Amino acid sequence: MDSSGSTVVVKPSPPHSSSSLFNAKKGLTLRALKVLILVLFLGWLMLWIVLPTNIYKSQWTPQLKAKANSTYFGGQGTNLLVFTFPIMLIAVLGCVYLHFLKKSDNYYNKSWSASHGLFSWKRPFLVKPPLGIVTAMELAFSAMFIALIIWSLAIYLHISFGHLHMHKTGEKVWQAKFRSVSLRLGYVGNICLALLFFPVTRASSILPLLGLTSESSIKYHIWLGHLSMILFTAHSIGFIIYWVITNQMSEMLEWSSTWVSNIAGEIAFVIALAMWATSIPRIRRKMYEMFLYAHHLYTLYLFFYVLHVGIPYFCTILPGVYLFLIDRYLRFLQSRRRVRLVSARLLPCEAIELNFSKNPELSYTPTSIVFINVPSISKLQWHPFTVISNSNMEPEKLSILVKGVGGWSQELYQTLSSPSSLDQLEVSMEGPYGPASSHFLRHELVVMVSGGSGITPFISIIREIIFRSTMIDCQQIIPRMLLICAFKNSSDLTMLNLLIPIFGAPSDTSRIQLQIEAYVTREKEPSNTCENQQKLIRTIWFKPNSSDAPMSSILGPNTWLWLGAIISSSFVMFLLFLGLLTRYYIYPIDHNTDVIYHFSGRALWDMFFICICIVVVASAVVLWQKHENAKEGRQIQNVNVPTPMTSPGFHDDSNRELESLPHQSLLPATKVHLGARPDLKNILFERKESSVGVLVCGPKKMRHEVAKICSCGLVENLHFESISFNW
Repeated sequence: MDSSGSTVVVKPSPPHSSSSLFNAKKGLTLRALKVLILVLFLGWLMLWIVLPTNIYKSQWTPQLKAKANSTYFGGQGTNLLVFTFPIMLIAVLGCVYLHFLKKSDNYYNKSWSASHGLFSWKRPFLVKPPLGIVTAMELAFSAMFIALIIWSLAIYLHISFGHLHMHKTGEKVWQAKFRSVSLRLGYVGNICLALLFFPVTRASSILPLLGLTSESSIKYHIWLGHLSMILFTAHSIGFIIYWVITNQMSEMLEWSSTWVSNIAGEIAFVIALAMWATSIPRIRRKMYEMFLYAHHLYTLYLFFYVLHVGIPYFCTILPGVYLFLIDRYLRFLQSRRRVRLVSARLLPCEAIELNFSKNPELSYTPTSIVFINVPSISKLQWHPFTVISNSNMEPEKLSILVKGVGGWSQELYQTLSSPSSLDQLEVSMEGPYGPASSHFLRHELVVMVSGGSGITPFISIIREIIFRSTMIDCQQIIPRMLLICAFKNSSDLTMLNLLIPIFGAPSDTSRIQLQIEAYVTREKEPSNTCENQQKLIRTIWFKPNSSDAPMSSILGPNTWLWLGAIISSSFVMFLLFLGLLTRYYIYPIDHNTDVIYHFSGRALWDMFFICICIVVVASAVVLWQKHENAKEGRQIQNVNVPTPMTSPGFHDDSNRELESLPHQSLLPATKVHLGARPDLKNILFERKESSVGVLVCGPKKMRHEVAKICSCGLVENLHFESISFNW
């Protein structure tokens, strides 16, 4: 009561008011970071547009040199500031953004209407070989990029033709113009090379900002590779023709101490031709190992390319190369570890579920992939596989599915299925790599179309939705699911057993709405052995090896923050070393003697410092993480299942009933169609929900068919996404 005797009612504050305020501040921080990153990126793109013009050359360059050129960085200071620093800053800010995004609870609760316009741009616009499936957004950005290439070449030639320099007495005007065209083609090819390495940087903080993964970005790397090779081939052949018609063939053997090295450029071109030739689809499919080994020549290519163009032009492509080298070195460190393989389940369809021990702190999103290497089969080959386990439901296990469709996978199946299987199998792993968010949760209905082993990414999606349906405080509407899977034989139906995990947290499927339409295309009559195929599933246990360790992130639970620290610290160290070398070694030689420091020598120093700084900083961070793990005593044992100490091939009869539970629980939701193919057009057109996510993984023909249906314009509620390394 108050002094007047009246009752005062105190209203309690809402229980989630503080958390809501915190989430609101976090959302505001994320939006601010995204705006800053967008401004930096647009500014960087604008520089590429202005670069070939007289405005940049005559007005901006003198002002930039007056401020950026110094005794510490010399002539490369301008390009470091203009072309390198913005992307390095974006990469660091991107790491901070992704760290907060990973911790954010509001990301999955975005309304569909807020992103409807963006998804309309992601709708397939063109489905035609050899480009494959091209969305409206991809087509728009490709058109703008081609326009930039044409614009740059046109402006370069316009300016150069107005100020022709005759490099040889008696040289004709058309010869000088021919040389100028050949030179400017190399300039333009440098634009492609500046973007070439971003799509193949797996642990990238830039790709997720664009809603991309390394898996979906491979085609951009291929497109840029083809375009850059066309331009560099024209550049190289053009100069060879020019030297022939002007009787200067001796120029091919020149290694100038004050300008570009022609020999280095020719060596780089030959190496690039070898990589380009082996990447032709037909050669890559038939001789994959040759393609793989040839592509590892990229280190030699970059080495001679930098010696050819020198430091100023190298600075324009440095961000992509620098971030790729960091990722590549971290992958190398992770691949040195042997991952503990706990068990393998052999299915009658010649598929294998490999179960690895995992650190509980390692989390990943559905459709994530890992690259695995089995030295006993091939010491150099790494193959990508989709993770089918869920890091929340199965905190101590990571599982993948390997289908015997290629030489490597068939050899692995034969090794494990043979009576004299090994007690242990050494496996190394890189990853996991995946999307920044589970964007499929935004849809009202998720339609998953798979062919054969293409079902693997959908296993992880179904498990994620099962997990979210069991969350007590989940305020999000769980999407309904329709799985359309096509198999060649009835034995492939056993892969449906993997939709629900056997081990880990209990799986309550009563809260989800899942419908499975399975099509067996090559069998018209029910097989008598179909019912017995469930009993043919074998579980093989492996003895633990003291040298193996559970699968864990190379940078620990705060991966993005540590990656940002590596990028920023190593780059600052590189600038420090470069500044000290230039100021106290190169600058005195250039200004106090009659000798100019060797043009290629500067490039060698830069490459050396880049490698040293990345190796030192990344190794220090990885060792720190290893020390922290050891200090906390997190020696994770095998997954929480009994591991028999008998030989591999041991069949645990107690698990037979357990292994059949997923199959039994899914029977009411499963309908099998024999001797038929799914009528995808009718199935998809019958969906009347406001937002339908259509995900497809399987053969190219199937993916293209689904893409054409979603892009026909007859329906607006279908939103397509292809999950594949090729298109």
